[in-house]
Amino acid sequence: MKIEEIIKSTVPMDNSKKIILNVLYTQNVITDNFNELLKPYDLSGEQYNVLRILRGQKGNPANMCVIQERMLAKTSNTTRLVDKLLLKDFVTRKVCPENRRKIEVLITQKGLDVLKELDPKVIAHEELFSKNLNAEEIDQLNQLLEKYRNQ
Repeated sequence: MKIEEIIKSTVPMDNSKKIILNVLYTQNVITDNFNELLKPYDLSGEQYNVLRILRGQKGNPANMCVIQERMLAKTSNTTRLVDKLLLKDFVTRKVCPENRRKIEVLITQKGLDVLKELDPKVIAHEELFSKNLNAEEIDQLNQLLEKYRNQ
């Protein structure tokens, strides 16, 4: 369905506006679907992102700066996200012995277990949105989005 039909617009739009509306609308569809997937785990998309970052550390702690720079949503409040994950026992937090101003965050086994349970569901979610595209189209879409984003 075309974006004009979705938003029920009758006024002509230039293609630059259509691109923005398509990207924003598509992001909302993907995010809403993903949030439903995370809901039973009492996780937000940003909390899930922090857990994935920490799992990628392969047993090494990450400080708040490392987490923040790897976040998809750069405006996320990393401290608040880590605090919420602490309450769920998904992470631990301690002061760095070499630099007392640095806080080190480590994923717990409980955090790893929830990610392991979510992994096949997340893969299915990703495949759901790619199923109408062939491999070449997926590659092309990725290239175009990267080109569009990097002005």
